[in-house]
Amino acid sequence: MTRTESSEFVAATGFVVDELNATSLRGHVQLGTNHHTPWGVVHGGLFTTIVESAASIGASFAVNEYGQFAVGVHNATDFLRSGSSGLALVKATALHQGRTQQLWEVIITDDASSKVLARGQLRLQNVPLPEKSTEVQG
Repeated sequence: MTRTESSEFVAATGFVVDELNATSLRGHVQLGTNHHTPWGVVHGGLFTTIVESAASIGASFAVNEYGQFAVGVHNATDFLRSGSSGLALVKATALHQGRTQQLWEVIITDDASSKVLARGQLRLQNVPLPEKSTEVQG
């Protein structure tokens, strides 16, 4: 897997990145029954995962040129409206980008109604990229 590919976990959510730069990210997810709780609404864990993923991808992109990536250290996600299906738009914005930490805000909006479904903030730590292993496995 390259750093530009999604992990299987993120891919399973259906979250897609549409635009990315060092201070913002835009993406989307098509909500459906595979995201539902037993009561037929989207599971809050999906929104929490998208907040974590969008902010981590954006923050990591911002520090990649310094040989770093960003890991979440605090995720606070508020669920404002329930939803069951439709296109949800994701907008992540850097609120603070320091030498060692970043703070990003993520807003998830129902495309049809323009109402906010969830919003979150993720505090991240900038850490060195892992060394590539040269060990041969056999």
